[in-house]
Amino acid sequence: MYLSYYGLTEEPFRLTPDPRFLHLAEPHRKALLRILESLAFRKGIVLAMGPIGTGKTTLLHAAQHILDQKLGGQSRLATAFVVNPTLTRDEFLETVLDEFGITCESSSKPRRLQALHEFLLANYNRGGIAVLILDEAHLLSPELLGEIRLLTNIDSYRSNLLQVVLCGQPELAAVLAKPEMKAMQQRIAVVAQLRALTLSETRAYVAGRLHKAGLRGASPFSEQFIAGLFTATSGVPRLINLICDNALVIGFKSHTVCLGDDVVQEAAGGCRLDIGDDRVPAVHMSTGPSALQ
Repeated sequence: MYLSYYGLTEEPFRLTPDPRFLHLAEPHRKALLRILESLAFRKGIVLAMGPIGTGKTTLLHAAQHILDQKLGGQSRLATAFVVNPTLTRDEFLETVLDEFGITCESSSKPRRLQALHEFLLANYNRGGIAVLILDEAHLLSPELLGEIRLLTNIDSYRSNLLQVVLCGQPELAAVLAKPEMKAMQQRIAVVAQLRALTLSETRAYVAGRLHKAGLRGASPFSEQFIAGLFTATSGVPRLINLICDNALVIGFKSHTVCLGDDVVQEAAGGCRLDIGDDRVPAVHMSTGPSALQ
């Protein structure tokens, strides 16, 4: 709708975890490096945490893409991405096999575990890395966390055959701090944490996404808009995307080339974001996958 009006080639603020639009602000750069180092050196379990909407899922997709390139793009990176954490133990193991593309006709758990072990060993012997990523890991039951820990026992005498990334909201730390999780705690090799953006990071984030989307001229967002945007969103990337996208629609409809801070309130209302006196927004809608979650 607004692309040609603002000199864009694609939508800059889509709510999809596209790694091309990953903006490496300081917290994201540090977290990405920690995740990549852990996976590349086969350290075992990685804990990736951050408040909702801060970019966890996109960071994981970016790590996958970079690691795949590092391995030569020859299908040596095997990834199982589990997005539904509310599974039984049997459902979980079945999902892992399906995600890795492992065929096992038997419904016997020992046979399925043997098929997984054979796959991981063959992948390791050809120089590959197998990664199990669990999104929304703060919702995992203690039983399923125990099952995941047991899967990390599948190793060789030289290296961990399976790398695990537990990705979730800060509540995950409380889950893992329970006494019954002590065995899992000892398996966690790396912790990567995300946070919301600062004002300067918000400014760079918006500019970076506009540039990725083809903008080569002046930004449609004034400095006043950016200041109001930061106040309204508290620097949460998902909310930034929502308001910026709606603001561009408003600007196109009103034939406004440069958007001011007055558009922030209108755009937030169009996104059904309730901004009170403290200017911290509450979301009253299901936003789906975050562009930087």
